[in-house]
Amino acid sequence: MVFKRRLSRCSGKDPLSKDESISEDRMQPLPKTMKKSHAPNEIEENDTVFVRLLKTSGLILKTGQNQNQLAVDQIVFQKKLFQTLKKHPSYPKVIEEFVKGLESYIEDSESFRNCLLSCERLQDEEASMSMSYSKSLIKLLLGIDILQPAVIKTLFEKLPEFLFEKPNSDGISMPRLIISQLKWLDRIVDGQDLTTKIMQLISIAPVPLQQDFVTSLPEILGDAQHADVANQLSDLLMENTTPLTVPILDVLSSLRLDTNFLSKIRRLVMGKLSSLRLDDLPVIMKFILHSATATNAFEVITELRKKFDLHHFMLPSQFLASQNKLKNKGGASSSGSQENTSKDCVVLLFDVIKSAVRYDKTISEAWIKAIEGISSVAEHKIFDVAMLLVLYSTSTHTKKYIERVLRSKIRLGHIEKHLLENTFCVHDLVLKDICPSILSLAQSLFHSQDPSIISFGSLLYTYAFRFFDTYCQQEVVGALVTHVCSGNAAEVDAALDVLLELITLNPSAMRLNAVFVKGILDYLENISPRQIRKLFYILSTLAFSKQHETSSHIQDDLYMVVRKQLSSTIFKYKLIGIIGAVTMAGIMEGDSNSNSTQGQADLSSDKCTQVTSLLQLVQSCTEQSPQASALYYDEFANLIQEGKLAPKTLEWAGQTIFNDFQDAFVVDLCVVPKGDFLFPVKALYGLEEYNTRDGIAINLLPLLSWKFAEDRGQITSQEPGQKLVSALCLAPYFRLLRLCVARQHNGNLEEIDGLLDCPLFLTDLEPGGGRLESMSAKERSFMCSLIFFTLNWFREVMNAFCLQTPPEIKGKLLTRLKDIVGLQDILEKYLAVTPDYVPPLAHFDLETLNVIPHSSSASAKNRKKTKLGGMKRKADGSKVLSSDKPSKEDNTECDPELSGRSHLDKESTEMEGKKSGSLQNYHAFFRELDIEVFSILHCGLVTKVFLDTDMHTEATEVMQLGPPELLFLLEDLSHKLENKLTPSFAKRIPFLKNKGSWNVGFSHLHQKSTQEVVHCVVQLLAPMCNHLENIHNYFQCSVAETHVDRPGGKTQESHIMSSCYQKLLQIFHSLFAWSGFFHIGNRNLLYSGLEVLASRLKQIERDQPLEDLISQSFNYLQNFHHSIPNFKCGLYLLRLLMVLLEKSTAPAQKKLKIASMAKQFLCRAWLPGEEEKSAGFNDQLRDVLCIYLEHTDGVLKAIEEIAGIGVPEVINSPRGASSSMFPTLTRDTFVVFFRVMMAELEKTVKGLQAGSAADSQQIHEEKLLYWNMAVRDFTILINLIKVFDSRPVLHVCLKYGRLFVEAFLKQCMPLLDFSFRKHRDDVLSLLETFQLNTRLLHHLCGHSKIHQDTRLTKHVPLLKKTLELLVCRVKAMLVLNNCREAFWLGNLKNRDLQGEEILSQNSQRILTVECEDGRTVDVTQSMEDEEAEASDEEERGDESGDTSD
Repeated sequence: MVFKRRLSRCSGKDPLSKDESISEDRMQPLPKTMKKSHAPNEIEENDTVFVRLLKTSGLILKTGQNQNQLAVDQIVFQKKLFQTLKKHPSYPKVIEEFVKGLESYIEDSESFRNCLLSCERLQDEEASMSMSYSKSLIKLLLGIDILQPAVIKTLFEKLPEFLFEKPNSDGISMPRLIISQLKWLDRIVDGQDLTTKIMQLISIAPVPLQQDFVTSLPEILGDAQHADVANQLSDLLMENTTPLTVPILDVLSSLRLDTNFLSKIRRLVMGKLSSLRLDDLPVIMKFILHSATATNAFEVITELRKKFDLHHFMLPSQFLASQNKLKNKGGASSSGSQENTSKDCVVLLFDVIKSAVRYDKTISEAWIKAIEGISSVAEHKIFDVAMLLVLYSTSTHTKKYIERVLRSKIRLGHIEKHLLENTFCVHDLVLKDICPSILSLAQSLFHSQDPSIISFGSLLYTYAFRFFDTYCQQEVVGALVTHVCSGNAAEVDAALDVLLELITLNPSAMRLNAVFVKGILDYLENISPRQIRKLFYILSTLAFSKQHETSSHIQDDLYMVVRKQLSSTIFKYKLIGIIGAVTMAGIMEGDSNSNSTQGQADLSSDKCTQVTSLLQLVQSCTEQSPQASALYYDEFANLIQEGKLAPKTLEWAGQTIFNDFQDAFVVDLCVVPKGDFLFPVKALYGLEEYNTRDGIAINLLPLLSWKFAEDRGQITSQEPGQKLVSALCLAPYFRLLRLCVARQHNGNLEEIDGLLDCPLFLTDLEPGGGRLESMSAKERSFMCSLIFFTLNWFREVMNAFCLQTPPEIKGKLLTRLKDIVGLQDILEKYLAVTPDYVPPLAHFDLETLNVIPHSSSASAKNRKKTKLGGMKRKADGSKVLSSDKPSKEDNTECDPELSGRSHLDKESTEMEGKKSGSLQNYHAFFRELDIEVFSILHCGLVTKVFLDTDMHTEATEVMQLGPPELLFLLEDLSHKLENKLTPSFAKRIPFLKNKGSWNVGFSHLHQKSTQEVVHCVVQLLAPMCNHLENIHNYFQCSVAETHVDRPGGKTQESHIMSSCYQKLLQIFHSLFAWSGFFHIGNRNLLYSGLEVLASRLKQIERDQPLEDLISQSFNYLQNFHHSIPNFKCGLYLLRLLMVLLEKSTAPAQKKLKIASMAKQFLCRAWLPGEEEKSAGFNDQLRDVLCIYLEHTDGVLKAIEEIAGIGVPEVINSPRGASSSMFPTLTRDTFVVFFRVMMAELEKTVKGLQAGSAADSQQIHEEKLLYWNMAVRDFTILINLIKVFDSRPVLHVCLKYGRLFVEAFLKQCMPLLDFSFRKHRDDVLSLLETFQLNTRLLHHLCGHSKIHQDTRLTKHVPLLKKTLELLVCRVKAMLVLNNCREAFWLGNLKNRDLQGEEILSQNSQRILTVECEDGRTVDVTQSMEDEEAEASDEEERGDESGDTSD
C-alpha cells in the first residue's frame, strides 16, 4: 500500500543529518530580543529546485519554529510559481523535482509544521490591509493546479506517521492540521482520487480522528463527489459504527444528495433511534428534518413522533429529579452535572427543531397535522405538547392553526392536566425561553366561551408561575390582574381561581407580587359577589400572613375599603363590605390558629378583639336592611361551617345568635298573634301534640302580614333603637344558629331540636273551593310568598337535622319531606294563576341585587320570648319591631318578600312566559339542600320507624318514603351532579344568557371538592339500587297484571315511578361518566362504585380486577331493560352502559349487547301518543338509532334492514301507521331515520382504507364486496326521495350524497384501479349501479333549482363539482388499465325528481364504458351545453359522441 511504501522509504534514510540536528537545536524558543539578530541564520539555505523556485516566486523558507515569510501577495506568489514551472526548460519534469524537494524538506517535523502553518507577511501595513489572513505554504501549493495532485499524494503519504501520536505541547494535532489544508480549495483537479484517499484514511484512523475527517468532507469535496461520498458513508453507517453515526449524518445534511437516497438513510436512522445517546439527538434530528420534503414531510414527522420518546434517552434519576424539582429546590444533587448536560442537550435539540420549522413551512404544518391526527388520549406524549408550544412561539404563520388544534383537543379531553404538568416539569428550560408566547396563548384561550378551554389557559398560567423564574412569575401575575380587570365574567373567575391556586402553591413568591394584586381593589364595582369573595381571600391571605410582616400596607387598604363599603347607602357596595369583612375575619383567625404554638388554641386577646369588632361592625351596618342581614348570616354561617372560628370567638357569637333568634322569630304557641291580618292565623305543620302552655311556634305569617300592612300605610314608622325583623332572614338565621350550635356541641342539636317539630303560624293554604278565583292579585302574591318562606324553612330544617341518628328524628324528617312535597303541589296551583309573581330571594349574593326596587316598612307587636328545645324562654317580654322598612340607605333596594315587577335573573324572566306553575324555573328561589340530606334515601320505599319514649318502645309508626318524595330527592340530586360532575365543555353558556345562573343555588355544593361529592354519591349507590330494583319490580308486576308485553301506564303513580326510574339512571350516568375516574388517585372511588353494582348479582371477591367488576356491573344494569317504561329511560340506560363500555378493556361483547338492546328499543311498541308527542323525542330517537348503528357489527346490513324492510312497510301502510318491524319508524320520524342512516353510511365508507396493489387478492375481493354492499345501501336510500320528497329529506340527500361520492372517489377508486383487470365484471356492475345514483343526484340538483330553495341550492355547486371529478377519475382508471377506447362522452338532459325534462338548464356529460360483451356503464358529469360541445372537440379527439336521456 501507499503507506507501507512511504514507511520503507523513510526507514532507508540516515537517523539524523546535519541539517536535521541543527534544526532540532533551533526548536528551542528564542527570546524576542534575540530573534532579530539571528534572522540571517534562520533562512533555509540549499540549492534544491524546491527552495530556489520558492525564493524566486517570493517565499522565504525559515528554519526552526519561525514562520515562513511571504514577500509578495499570495495570488502573485501562486501566479509567479505557476509561470516559472510552466516556462522551466525541463517542464513537466521539473514538477517531479519540485515535489521531491518538498518531500525532502518536510522530512523534518518542524519544517513540515511550518509549511502547514500560515506564512508571515513582509509587505508594508497598507499593502497587507487587502488580505489580513495568510495561507500556509501547503495551502498555496494546493491552489496551483499542476502541483495539486502531487502535493495531495505527498500529504496522504505523510499523514499516517502522525495518526497515533499525541498532540504537541501547543495543542496542535498534525492530522487535523494536514486535513485542514484541503478545505475550501478553489478547485479540485482530481476529485475522485481525493475522495478515495480520504475514505481510505477514514477506514484506518482512530475514532476521534475519524469523526474529524468525516465532518471535514463537505469543506473538502466538490458537488460532483457528494453522491460517491454519501454512498460510502452509508456503508459505514450500516456497519453500526455508533461513534460515526452523528458525524456521518451531520455530513449528509450538508451534502447535495438525491431525495430517494436521503429517504433510505432516514429509514435506517429511524431504526437506530432508540439505541442512540442523548448527546447525538440534535444532529440526528437535524438530518431527519433536513431530509423531509414537501411531499413526505407528514409521513416523516408521523414516523418520527411514533419512534421518538425523549424519556427513553433520560436516566430515571434525571426524570425523577425533574418531577421532584420543586420539592428539592435549593438542595444539592449528586448527579447535578449530568442532569445539566442532559438538559443542555434537550435545549439544543429544540433549537434544531426551532430552526427547521422557522425556515421550512412544510415542516411546521406537517408536525401540527401529525399531532392533530392523534385520536387517543394515551397516544399523546409530553413531546407533543412541548412541540405545540414551541411551534406556537416559532412559526408565526401557523398560530391560528395551532390554536384551532389545541382547542379541539382540549374539548375532546386529549390533553390532560397531568400531561401538561409533566411537559412543564421536564422541559422547563425550553419553555422558559418562550414564556411570552405561552402567556400570549393563555391569554387567547381565556377569551374563549368554552370553560374547558379557559381551564386549560389557567393551567398554562399556573405552570408558568411554578416552573419559571421570578421575571416570568411577575409577568404571569400581571397578566392575571389584567384578566380580573377586564370585566368579562368568565375571565375574571378563571384568573381569580389561578391566583387562589398560586397563593396555595407558592405563597412566598406571590407575596413578592402582592402590590399588583392589590390594584384590583380599584375595580370592585365590575366584579360579582362570588368573585369579590375570592379576591378578598387572596388579599387577606397576603395581608395577614405572619411570615410577611411588611404587608401592613395591604391590611390598611383592606380595612379602609371594607369600612367605606359597609357605610355605603347603596346595597351593591354594602355587599362588598359584608363579604370582604367576613372573609378577612376567617383569614385572620385561620392564620393565627396555624401559627399558634398550641395548634388550634384560642386567639390572643388582641386578635380576638379585632375579629369580634369587625363582625360587630358588619352587624351594626346591616341590621336595618333585610337583604344585607340575610347575606351576613349566610356568610357568617359559611365561616363557621369551614371551622375557621376559634372557640373563644365562637362562644361569643353563639350566645348572641341564640338569643337574637328567639327574640325575632320564636313565640309561645299559647299566645296566638292578633291583629288585622289578611288571613286568619293558624298553627300548622306541628309534629307533636303540644301542650299550649309549653309549646313554641315560628311566627311567620304575622311577620309577612305586617309587611303587607306597612305597604298599605296602616303601620307607623319604627321607633328609634328597635331592630328590623324580616321573614327574609328566617332561613339564613336558622342556618347560622344550627351551625353554631353544632360546632359548639360536636354536632349535637338537642339544644334546638324543638324547632324540628314545632308548628308555624300560617293560615289555611289549600286553594280549594274557588278560593283562588276570589283572591286579589295582592293576596295571591302574599300566599305565594308565605309558601316560599315555609318551604325554605323546612329545607333548612332538613339540612340541620339530617345527620342526627335518633330514630324519632328520622321519622320527623320523613314527615317534613312529605310536607315539602305537598307544599310544592299547592304552590304550583298558586303560581299558575299568578304569572307576574316574583318570589322572595333565597340566595343573597346574586349579581342582580342592585336593581331591586324600593320597599316600605311596618311596625311590629310585642311578643314574649320562648324556649328552643329544652330551654325556657325569658319571663319578661321585650318589644321587637318587625319591619321591612329600609332606612335611608335602602333607597335603591327592592322588596324581596312580596311580588313585584323586577328584572331578576334568567329564572324570573323565563317564568313569565310559562302557562303552568311548574317549579323548574324557580330553582334559584329555594334554599339549597345539603348533600347530606340524601341519606334519607336509606329509608327505602316503606320503612318502619320506631319512636322511643321513656327509653323503651311504646308505639310504632309506619313511615313511607313514597314515590313523590323519592322523585323530589332524586331530582335535586340529579341537578347537583349535573352541575358538579358534568364536563366543563358541556356547560357552555349560550350568548346573552346569565352567566351566573348556572351556579345559583349550588353555593354549599361548591364548598366541597368533586371527590367529596363523588364519595357521598357512591355511599348512596346501595340504597339507590334498592329503589331501582323496587321500581323495576313495580313495572314487572304491572306487566303481569295487565297482560301487556310492555311496562308503563297512564296513571299518576306510573308517571311518577317512570320519572324516578329516569332520574336514577341519569344519576348513575352522571356519576360513572365523571372524567375524574381516569385519574389514578380516584380509582378507589371507581372501584367502590363498581363493587356496589357488581355485588347486587353475586358475592364479589376481595381485590377483584377492574374488568371483572365492569363486566358484572354491566350485566346487572343490562337486566333492567325489560322493565324500561318509556323511550327516554331506555336512552339513559344505553348511555350508562356506554360509559361502562368506555372503561372496559374487552369491549367486543359489550358493544354487541348495547346494539342488541338499542335495536330492541327501536323495535318496541311504546304506549301510543306518549313518546311521539313528548318534547325532544326526535332527538332521543336519533341518539338511540346512532347508538345501534355505531355498536352493531354489521352497519351496512343494519341499514339495509331498516331501509329495505322497515321503510317499505311504512310506505305501504295507511298514514299514521308505523312499521311492524320498527314501530318507532313512522312517516313523521322517517326523516330522523333517513338522516342517521345516511350519516352512518358515509362515516362507515369514509373509514374504509383504500388499500394498495400490494395487498392480497383476498383483501381486494373483500373490499370490493364491501363497496358493493355500501353502494347497494346508498341506492336504496337515494331512491326513497321519490316517495319522501320533503325539504329536510332532500337536504339530507344533497349533503350526505356529495360526501358519499367524495368517499367513493378517495377510498373506492384506488381499489378499482388495481382490481379492474382481475374483477372486470364486478367493477362494471359496481359502476353501473353507482351511475344510477349519480343520475338521480343530478335530477335532485335540477329539482332544487326549479323550486329556488336556497337551503337546497347551496349544496348544488359542490355536488356537481364532485360529479365532474368522478367522470375524470373513472376515465383515468380506464386509461390506467389500457381501456381508453371504451370512453364515450355525450350530453345528458336535466330532469326533475319525476323524470320530466327541465328546459333551458345545464346539460350533462355521460361517460360510457363499453366492453367486449356489449355491456355499458354511464357516469354523469354536469356542464353547460356550449361548453360541452367545445370541450368535446378539444379533449376527446377520436372519441365519438352519443346523446342519451
